[in-house]
Amino acid sequence: MNYTFSTIARFQSPFKSKFGVPKQAGLATDLRGHIIFEPPFRNPDYLRGIEEFDYLWLVWMFSANPHAAVSPLVRPPLLGGNERVGVFASRSPFRPNPIGLSSVKIIGIDWQCKEGPLLEVAGADLMDGTPILDIKPYVEYADCHTNVRSGFVDTHSLQRLHVSVPEPVAQLFSSEELSALKQSLSLDPRPHYHADAKKIYGMPFGNYDVRFIVEEGRLTVLEAR
Repeated sequence: MNYTFSTIARFQSPFKSKFGVPKQAGLATDLRGHIIFEPPFRNPDYLRGIEEFDYLWLVWMFSANPHAAVSPLVRPPLLGGNERVGVFASRSPFRPNPIGLSSVKIIGIDWQCKEGPLLEVAGADLMDGTPILDIKPYVEYADCHTNVRSGFVDTHSLQRLHVSVPEPVAQLFSSEELSALKQSLSLDPRPHYHADAKKIYGMPFGNYDVRFIVEEGRLTVLEAR
Protein backbone atom coordinates (compact mmCIF):
# COMPACT_ATOMS: atom_id res chain seq x y z
CA MET A 1 0.00 0.00 0.00
CA ASN A 2 1.08 3.57 -0.65
CA TYR A 3 0.52 6.43 1.78
CA THR A 4 0.59 10.20 1.43
CA PHE A 5 2.11 12.39 4.16
CA SER A 6 1.96 16.13 4.68
CA THR A 7 4.95 18.23 5.67
CA ILE A 8 4.01 19.87 8.97
CA ALA A 9 7.19 21.93 9.35
CA ARG A 10 10.65 22.56 7.98
CA PHE A 11 13.93 22.70 9.82
CA GLN A 12 16.12 25.80 9.83
CA SER A 13 19.79 24.91 10.34
CA PRO A 14 23.26 26.44 9.81
CA PHE A 15 23.96 23.49 7.48
CA LYS A 16 22.86 24.40 3.96
CA SER A 17 23.91 21.00 2.59
CA LYS A 18 24.16 17.54 4.13
CA PHE A 19 27.97 17.65 4.17
CA GLY A 20 29.06 18.21 7.76
CA VAL A 21 25.70 17.54 9.39
CA PRO A 22 26.24 15.38 12.52
CA LYS A 23 25.53 11.76 11.70
CA GLN A 24 23.37 11.33 14.80
CA ALA A 25 21.27 13.63 16.95
CA GLY A 26 22.74 14.73 20.26
CA LEU A 27 26.40 14.61 19.18
CA ALA A 28 26.65 18.39 18.75
CA THR A 29 24.69 19.58 21.78
CA ASP A 30 25.39 23.28 21.14
CA LEU A 31 24.08 23.14 17.58
CA ARG A 32 20.88 25.21 17.46
CA GLY A 33 18.08 25.07 14.92
CA HIS A 34 14.47 26.15 14.49
CA ILE A 35 11.32 24.27 13.58
CA ILE A 36 9.19 26.48 11.34
CA PHE A 37 5.67 25.18 10.88
CA GLU A 38 3.84 25.20 7.58
CA PRO A 39 0.87 27.64 7.53
CA PRO A 40 -1.84 25.02 8.18
CA PHE A 41 -0.05 24.01 11.41
CA ARG A 42 0.72 27.43 12.90
CA ASN A 43 -2.20 27.19 15.29
CA PRO A 44 -0.76 27.32 18.87
CA ASP A 45 -3.22 24.61 19.89
CA TYR A 46 -1.03 22.07 18.06
CA LEU A 47 1.69 22.74 20.66
CA ARG A 48 -0.40 23.23 23.79
CA GLY A 49 1.49 21.65 26.71
CA ILE A 50 4.74 21.08 24.81
CA GLU A 51 6.59 23.52 27.08
CA GLU A 52 6.32 20.91 29.84
CA PHE A 53 8.73 18.57 28.00
CA ASP A 54 12.51 18.83 27.68
CA TYR A 55 13.00 16.70 24.55
CA LEU A 56 11.11 15.91 21.36
CA TRP A 57 11.17 13.20 18.72
CA LEU A 58 11.26 14.53 15.17
CA VAL A 59 10.08 12.30 12.33
CA TRP A 60 11.47 13.66 9.08
CA MET A 61 12.44 12.94 5.47
CA PHE A 62 15.90 12.40 4.02
CA SER A 63 15.04 14.98 1.36
CA ALA A 64 18.63 15.38 0.11
CA ASN A 65 18.90 11.74 -1.00
CA PRO A 66 17.72 11.72 -4.63
CA HIS A 67 18.25 7.99 -5.16
CA ALA A 68 16.12 5.21 -3.74
CA ALA A 69 17.82 2.46 -1.72
CA VAL A 70 18.65 -0.49 -3.96
CA SER A 71 20.67 -2.73 -1.64
CA PRO A 72 19.78 -4.54 1.59
CA LEU A 73 23.34 -3.85 2.82
CA VAL A 74 24.97 -0.54 3.79
CA ARG A 75 28.39 0.58 5.05
CA PRO A 76 28.11 2.45 8.37
CA PRO A 77 30.70 5.24 8.74
CA LEU A 78 31.45 4.04 12.29
CA LEU A 79 32.82 0.84 10.76
CA GLY A 80 35.14 2.83 8.51
CA GLY A 81 32.97 2.56 5.43
CA ASN A 82 34.26 -0.94 4.60
CA GLU A 83 32.16 -3.44 6.58
CA ARG A 84 28.59 -4.11 5.48
CA VAL A 85 25.53 -4.60 7.68
CA GLY A 86 21.83 -4.85 6.91
CA VAL A 87 20.07 -1.56 6.35
CA PHE A 88 17.62 -2.36 9.15
CA ALA A 89 20.59 -2.94 11.49
CA SER A 90 21.89 0.57 10.80
CA ARG A 91 20.99 4.26 10.89
CA SER A 92 21.84 4.69 7.21
CA PRO A 93 19.92 7.44 5.37
CA PHE A 94 19.61 5.16 2.33
CA ARG A 95 16.49 3.21 3.25
CA PRO A 96 13.44 1.75 1.48
CA ASN A 97 11.46 4.65 2.97
CA PRO A 98 13.70 7.72 3.50
CA ILE A 99 12.47 8.51 7.01
CA GLY A 100 14.67 9.87 9.81
CA LEU A 101 14.08 9.89 13.57
CA SER A 102 15.88 12.32 15.88
CA SER A 103 15.63 13.30 19.52
CA VAL A 104 16.27 17.02 20.11
CA LYS A 105 16.26 19.27 23.16
CA ILE A 106 13.75 22.12 23.44
CA ILE A 107 15.56 25.42 24.02
CA GLY A 108 12.63 27.78 23.70
CA ILE A 109 9.26 28.52 22.12
CA ASP A 110 8.37 31.80 20.43
CA TRP A 111 4.60 31.97 20.49
CA GLN A 112 4.34 35.48 19.01
CA CYS A 113 6.66 35.59 15.97
CA LYS A 114 5.21 36.07 12.49
CA GLU A 115 5.90 32.47 11.48
CA GLY A 116 5.08 31.15 14.94
CA PRO A 117 4.78 29.30 17.04
CA LEU A 118 8.51 28.75 16.50
CA LEU A 119 10.45 25.99 18.26
CA GLU A 120 14.17 26.43 18.97
CA VAL A 121 15.92 23.12 19.56
CA ALA A 122 19.47 21.85 20.11
CA GLY A 123 21.39 18.78 19.02
CA ALA A 124 19.59 18.08 15.74
CA ASP A 125 21.13 16.20 12.83
CA LEU A 126 18.94 17.80 10.14
CA MET A 127 20.12 20.03 7.31
CA ASP A 128 18.45 23.31 6.44
CA GLY A 129 15.05 22.91 4.81
CA THR A 130 14.48 19.32 5.94
CA PRO A 131 10.74 18.47 5.86
CA ILE A 132 9.34 17.31 9.20
CA LEU A 133 6.46 14.84 9.12
CA ASP A 134 5.61 14.61 12.82
CA ILE A 135 6.65 15.73 16.29
CA LYS A 136 6.19 13.68 19.45
CA PRO A 137 7.25 14.37 23.04
CA TYR A 138 10.14 12.36 24.46
CA VAL A 139 8.94 10.40 27.51
CA GLU A 140 11.67 9.03 29.75
CA TYR A 141 9.94 5.93 31.13
CA ALA A 142 9.06 4.68 27.64
CA ASP A 143 11.91 6.03 25.50
CA CYS A 144 14.99 5.55 27.69
CA HIS A 145 16.50 2.07 28.02
CA THR A 146 19.66 1.48 30.07
CA ASN A 147 22.19 -1.38 30.09
CA VAL A 148 21.25 -2.54 26.59
CA ARG A 149 23.26 -3.93 23.70
CA SER A 150 23.91 -1.60 20.77
CA GLY A 151 25.42 -3.93 18.18
CA PHE A 152 28.58 -2.75 16.43
CA VAL A 153 28.33 0.59 18.24
CA ASP A 154 29.43 -1.18 21.44
CA THR A 155 32.73 -2.24 19.88
CA HIS A 156 33.48 0.85 17.76
CA SER A 157 33.61 3.94 19.93
CA LEU A 158 33.02 7.35 18.42
CA GLN A 159 36.31 9.14 17.74
CA ARG A 160 36.50 12.93 17.79
CA LEU A 161 39.12 15.11 16.14
CA HIS A 162 40.92 17.92 17.89
CA VAL A 163 39.72 21.13 16.21
CA SER A 164 41.81 24.25 15.82
CA VAL A 165 40.15 27.50 14.67
CA PRO A 166 42.36 30.57 14.06
CA GLU A 167 41.25 33.77 15.79
CA PRO A 168 40.31 35.68 12.58
CA VAL A 169 37.86 32.90 11.72
CA ALA A 170 36.60 32.50 15.29
CA GLN A 171 35.68 36.18 15.39
CA LEU A 172 33.22 35.66 12.52
CA PHE A 173 30.92 33.62 14.78
CA SER A 174 29.17 34.15 18.07
CA SER A 175 30.43 32.04 21.00
CA GLU A 176 27.38 29.75 20.61
CA GLU A 177 27.94 29.35 16.85
CA LEU A 178 31.66 28.73 17.32
CA SER A 179 31.00 26.01 19.90
CA ALA A 180 28.49 24.32 17.59
CA LEU A 181 30.92 24.57 14.67
CA LYS A 182 33.74 22.99 16.66
CA GLN A 183 31.51 20.17 17.89
CA SER A 184 30.35 19.44 14.34
CA LEU A 185 33.89 19.51 12.91
CA SER A 186 35.20 17.25 15.68
CA LEU A 187 32.90 14.51 14.35
CA ASP A 188 34.96 14.48 11.12
CA PRO A 189 32.59 15.45 8.30
CA ARG A 190 34.80 13.86 5.63
CA PRO A 191 33.76 10.67 3.85
CA HIS A 192 35.44 7.87 5.81
CA TYR A 193 37.38 6.65 2.80
CA HIS A 194 39.15 10.03 2.55
CA ALA A 195 42.47 10.29 4.39
CA ASP A 196 44.50 12.73 2.29
CA ALA A 197 46.20 15.18 4.67
CA LYS A 198 46.82 17.60 1.78
CA LYS A 199 43.21 17.81 0.64
CA ILE A 200 41.30 20.96 1.57
CA TYR A 201 37.64 20.39 2.39
CA GLY A 202 34.82 22.90 2.46
CA MET A 203 31.76 22.74 4.69
CA PRO A 204 28.89 25.25 4.54
CA PHE A 205 27.99 26.58 7.97
CA GLY A 206 25.65 29.53 8.32
CA ASN A 207 26.69 32.19 5.82
CA TYR A 208 30.21 30.83 5.40
CA ASP A 209 32.09 28.12 3.58
CA VAL A 210 34.49 26.78 6.22
CA ARG A 211 37.69 25.38 4.71
CA PHE A 212 39.81 22.87 6.64
CA ILE A 213 42.38 20.09 6.50
CA VAL A 214 42.76 16.97 8.64
CA GLU A 215 46.06 15.38 9.64
CA GLU A 216 46.90 12.89 12.39
CA GLY A 217 43.69 13.36 14.35
CA ARG A 218 43.75 17.16 14.15
CA LEU A 219 41.36 19.26 12.09
CA THR A 220 42.68 22.73 11.31
CA VAL A 221 40.37 25.41 9.95
CA LEU A 222 42.12 27.47 7.29
CA GLU A 223 39.53 30.12 6.48
CA ALA A 224 35.83 30.89 6.28
CA ARG A 225 34.71 32.41 2.99
